[in-house]
Amino acid sequence: MTRLVDPQLADTVGVLFQRTLKTRYRGSFLGVLWSAVSPLAMASVYAAIFGHVFAAHYGNSLVRYASAVYIGLAVSQLFIAGTAQALPSIVAGSGLLNKIRIPFEAFPLSTVAAYGFQHLVGTVPVLAALTLIDTGDPLHVIALLVPLAALAMLTVGVALIVSGADVFFRDVPYIYDLATFFILLTSPIFYPASIVAPNVLRILALNPLFQIMEELRILILTRSWPELGSTALTLGEGALVLAVGVAAFAAMRGHFMEEL
Repeated sequence: MTRLVDPQLADTVGVLFQRTLKTRYRGSFLGVLWSAVSPLAMASVYAAIFGHVFAAHYGNSLVRYASAVYIGLAVSQLFIAGTAQALPSIVAGSGLLNKIRIPFEAFPLSTVAAYGFQHLVGTVPVLAALTLIDTGDPLHVIALLVPLAALAMLTVGVALIVSGADVFFRDVPYIYDLATFFILLTSPIFYPASIVAPNVLRILALNPLFQIMEELRILILTRSWPELGSTALTLGEGALVLAVGVAAFAAMRGHFMEEL
């Protein structure tokens, strides 16, 4: 874990982070705001197609249903886009690694940081605004940081694992495509979790994004609070995946240059 707070690593991540943002949004009109616009547009489409079916689960409000879909899309996009883009980052940076000494972790971490910043600027203000509109409680806005912190730890942990594995096994991107398909399939993005049968719900709950989405929806769309045990479990899962990711990356790091 100490590698993640190494000053040299932090400096390198900062440089690569800036380069990633400049490259990604060069010539773009909206820039980082696309992270808010994209799920908003998709949520509108879902609301138009499925709203008449699922709005009843959100007080017969099409707007509240669209908000619930937006939350699910924002969470899934941050995790899947962040990890999928981080996956080939070390292999893609092999040319630079052969020229100068750079901490391997800087590549996946800078990629995730770029996506995190994108959502911090574009998506989080929308989530905060929705929370104030529905609950009127600033404490609920502050509490959003808890599931978002779990999401960040989960994303970094998985990014470290898949980016390291990709150095040794070039089939990892194809396998991860299948994995993300199942993650999306088992995430309650456009449907409410309440309609899922209890025996199926227990299986879907194994998906860590499931609980993060549900906790955010409770905080944003209701005046209630997530159960303390559920919140602790969500944070624990995120911390565990992060710790496993750091440990796995450390075990693989020493053999990277042999494969690149």
